[in-house]
Amino acid sequence: MIITGFKASRWRPLTTAQRQANRLLATERAPVEHGFAHLKAWRILTRLRTDLAWATTLVRALLVLTALEVNR
Repeated sequence: MIITGFKASRWRPLTTAQRQANRLLATERAPVEHGFAHLKAWRILTRLRTDLAWATTLVRALLVLTALEVNR
């Protein structure tokens, strides 16, 4: 399941509850995005392009690190 935030328009501003939901979603998403930014900076994800057999191990490791970061 993918959870997305609420989007305001010119004619329909966000309610207080929708703004709060967006804020909570952003606080959960930020550590994960920072983690993937670090992985990109370390060029770990480039190994996926060269060795697809290694992808399963890498994806499992990324999921573990992501879970640890979110629970932190």
